[in-house]
Amino acid sequence: MIQRLLYHELTSRINSVPVVALLGPRQVGKTTLAKTLKVDKPLVYIDLERPSDLAKLEDPELFLTAHRGSLVVLDEIHRLPNLFPLLRSLVDERRELGERSGHFLILGSATPELLRQGSETLAGRISYLELSPFQLQELGEETDQRIDRHWYRGGFPESYLADDDETAMQWCDDFITAYVERYMPQLGVMATPQQLRRFCTMLAHQQSATVNLTTMGNALGLDSKTVRTYIELLEGLYLIRKIPAWSANVGKRLVKAAKYQWRDSGLLHALLGLRNIDQVMGHPICGHSWEGYCAEQLLNALPKSIMVSHYRTHAGAEVDLVLSLPDGRTHAVEIKRTLSPKVTPSLIESMNTIMADRATIIIPAGTPFALTSSINVLPLPAALRNDWVNNHLEI
Repeated sequence: MIQRLLYHELTSRINSVPVVALLGPRQVGKTTLAKTLKVDKPLVYIDLERPSDLAKLEDPELFLTAHRGSLVVLDEIHRLPNLFPLLRSLVDERRELGERSGHFLILGSATPELLRQGSETLAGRISYLELSPFQLQELGEETDQRIDRHWYRGGFPESYLADDDETAMQWCDDFITAYVERYMPQLGVMATPQQLRRFCTMLAHQQSATVNLTTMGNALGLDSKTVRTYIELLEGLYLIRKIPAWSANVGKRLVKAAKYQWRDSGLLHALLGLRNIDQVMGHPICGHSWEGYCAEQLLNALPKSIMVSHYRTHAGAEVDLVLSLPDGRTHAVEIKRTLSPKVTPSLIESMNTIMADRATIIIPAGTPFALTSSINVLPLPAALRNDWVNNHLEI
């Protein structure tokens, strides 16, 4: 079975801090990963969406105190936010007794920003990890067929491992339906499921593009503030990624709007009704879908110390990803669905403006080669390996 890259990092965190939060979208495999952990203490699993497990926590202090010495896994912690102050108290009490790590593992489908009470209450006691859908480098040998399957179906286990594309897309469609009919309304969204589905579909048509919130709101009968709120909620649920605009006082008319992309390409294709890879290839969204897919793979492989933005001028010069490195250098990344990219005046102009000393052009397959002394071409699989970070970014 596929090995999750996060397993060793998760066990290391559990052994070093009192509370670990494993976050990520629903159905990504958080529960499966938690239940397979091998730790030097008993593991007690509590699903806060199951009434029988909720009943065990009618007196949470009594229950959690009784399981001192165990790693208690609390799944879907947002269902019981009043637990956070108690967890803090128990952690502090055990710290005084010399028990400094491995008390609680929290599983959640929302970012720390959405779990704000927990991030504030447990400050200094909790460490956060994100579990994303399967990434390409986790799937073994990166053949063209495997890459196309991963690009089309996305990385959610039930979709990627489905028997056929039809089953995969049905799973993605059901996943989206569950979010718009159940989970988003639970978080206070007042729109109807039909409105939310339409909102998600419109956002899919804007994949890897800047979004005019006012224009989008007018099309949906919503004000721009509500549209922003919905987008931020999808970000907080690990479904949408925001790539802010690069900014500096350079005397050019820059596009200041952020780009947005569905983080999982399978969900994107389900929203657009694309039933196989051939339909994706023939659709106007193909290039933007590929860009979003590659960007998500790359950003998950980069060190967290690298800041990411995009660059675009009103005249049309652009860079898909601007990487701001910790030492102050800037690296430009262009994503192309071609095996023979070329150096364009737009790229040279953009590199000069953002003061990028080097650039990488990502292509689907092939072997790495240099276009110029400062512009290299890398196939996606090579870029996901450490040699890109070490040899091209020189981190």
